[in-house]
Amino acid sequence: MSEDYKGRDRLRELLDAVLDDDNRSLVEMAGDAYSSPFHFSRQLSRGAGEPPVAMKRRVLLERAAWQLLQGASVTDTAFEAGYESVEGFSRAFTRAYGHPPSALKDQGRTAHWLAAPNGIHFHPPFSLWVEAEPGRPSGGAGVTTLMLQHDVDDTRVLLDAAKQLPDERYREPRLPARQVTVFERPERSLAQLLERLVFTKEVWVASITGADYPDREPDDVASLVERFEDAAAAWLAVVRDIDRRDAWADRVVDALCDPPESFVLAGIVAHVLTFSAARRTLVRQLLVEDGLFAGEPLDSPALSGDPLNWMKR
Repeated sequence: MSEDYKGRDRLRELLDAVLDDDNRSLVEMAGDAYSSPFHFSRQLSRGAGEPPVAMKRRVLLERAAWQLLQGASVTDTAFEAGYESVEGFSRAFTRAYGHPPSALKDQGRTAHWLAAPNGIHFHPPFSLWVEAEPGRPSGGAGVTTLMLQHDVDDTRVLLDAAKQLPDERYREPRLPARQVTVFERPERSLAQLLERLVFTKEVWVASITGADYPDREPDDVASLVERFEDAAAAWLAVVRDIDRRDAWADRVVDALCDPPESFVLAGIVAHVLTFSAARRTLVRQLLVEDGLFAGEPLDSPALSGDPLNWMKR
């Protein structure tokens, strides 16, 4: 894939022009991209290695396979994929997958993917996944594994400590009104900081796995502990899978954003770890002010939050 087709704008153009359900023909695709059919087809074929009509047909078949794996009927899936008959859809599906739709079996997260010259695939619920180029170094593992586990363990320590506070103190605005990230509202209380620590993992797991947007309630400490245990387990499993497949340089077009945005998986993990560390520092500051770590030595994992001290346990 050329460099022009790796950035957010080109991915958005692919989504908008090629994969828009209203664009059934090359003429309609090109019109959405403000180009003639000839130049649109030549530009996209040269940059992505696949003609636009062929790309749309392949990605719609991938979407159809995913829908079938979720329990959709062959009839409904056929018409939603733009086929005029179930027979025509079944023939096309069989040519692409080597078996009829009724024989589709789930063989993992990417079971619905077909071979692609550009690494572009359907990613549920309605966006794209872009694989990294083969042989491209992607980094990962090692220190990342340590940071991930420390983040999870340290967050658990802070949640357990927060159980000792009365609800009024837990929800009391105590910090200046500033945003930790541009995605969220200002975080002034322990309740807001701890909820964002949990929700960040929930929402990124949903983005990467194609799950629905997660609920953000309830946010009392006991409920957050339960949410966190589920989110942490899912988050660690997702990152282990990325590392196992060496997919750190893959991209996901996050349909939970409005408008959708393209993110590199390694960047997502770095983002979560960076802002989790920032929030944990603020949470620890507030807990220390309330005397919850009184008597702890300065180099204790609970009081310091330092991975070096955590590793000495």
